[in-house]
Amino acid sequence: MAGHSKWKNIAHRKGKQDASRGQLFTKLCRDIYAAAKRGGANPDVNYTLKVALEKAKENSVPSDTIARTLAKATGTLDGMHLESFLYEGYGPGGFAVLLEISSSNRNRTAAEIRHLFSKHGGSLGESGCVAWMFLRRGAVRVTLDARLDETDLTLFALEVGADDVQEEEDECVFYTEPEALSEVEKSVVARGFQPSAVEIIYVPTVAANVSEEDQERAATLLTLLEEHDDVDNLYTNVDFSAS
Repeated sequence: MAGHSKWKNIAHRKGKQDASRGQLFTKLCRDIYAAAKRGGANPDVNYTLKVALEKAKENSVPSDTIARTLAKATGTLDGMHLESFLYEGYGPGGFAVLLEISSSNRNRTAAEIRHLFSKHGGSLGESGCVAWMFLRRGAVRVTLDARLDETDLTLFALEVGADDVQEEEDECVFYTEPEALSEVEKSVVARGFQPSAVEIIYVPTVAANVSEEDQERAATLLTLLEEHDDVDNLYTNVDFSAS
């Protein structure tokens, strides 16, 4: 998403020594969660989860963190029932923030998330206040390699049944309707490519700018929200690159 990596770079400049490592752990755990939520917690029958677990271990994600992520995905964390729901809010200047939450205590989570928004110039909104700015999409992520570099990605996307494809850093993302996600994944695998992640995400339909004076507050808010234990995924329409 436009501007997504830039807000993380802004947050990194604040001098946190462990920022990049913590953000990597967050991304790896998010991939584990999405894979387990969608295909179950058994890597022997869930290839996407197997890949996500291998990447996490290669990057030294603690085993208890992995176990907690799997437990959250299957709703068995510490024997507690986890409820999944969305929170919506506004960042400094009014850009949209959409959060996928898993929590055993909705009231506690609401208070903590509301506090983060308020402390950093935003506000937690009512249900439906920003969700209309996003589309729910299926996404198959594939790491770019020599074969894909030589491939016409638009044609490849049509062949596998995707309706859009975008290059993002070191990977390409094939987008589809959520109900067609499994078929697109199978088509990608059948052509010799192993997805690094297969997930259902929210894609913003319109971008929002943030003023230069609000950039640091916005980056801090997004980082703290993403690092909150109950936040499974964070989506925003803020575009720092246009500021």
